[in-house]
Amino acid sequence: MGVNHIVMFQFKPDASAQSVKQCCDEVLGLKDQCVLASTGKPYIARSQGGRDMSIEGFSNGFTHVFVMEFDSVADRDFYVNEDKAHHGFISKWITSADGIISKAMVVDFVPGSLE
Repeated sequence: MGVNHIVMFQFKPDASAQSVKQCCDEVLGLKDQCVLASTGKPYIARSQGGRDMSIEGFSNGFTHVFVMEFDSVADRDFYVNEDKAHHGFISKWITSADGIISKAMVVDFVPGSLE
């Protein structure tokens, strides 16, 4: 059973365009950098992202959205709980004093699972 992992970012007002691009490139690069400890092989099935372009007005300040697809809940759990590349990204861009992400939202779901 696959899992979709949706991440939304709001960047700090003083974040440079160059820093925002670097951060976005790095989150998309996690697809190749994140490897399973047991196999040493990448395990993120698909990854894509882009700048919000909704005309509905409900973005709540989030400007960039990324969707990662995992083949299993176990893969998603490894990504969230153990993957060093993922944890490094969080440390660099979100939790460090120099981080440029002011707000993040993460939502995961299994397609078709509505209960």
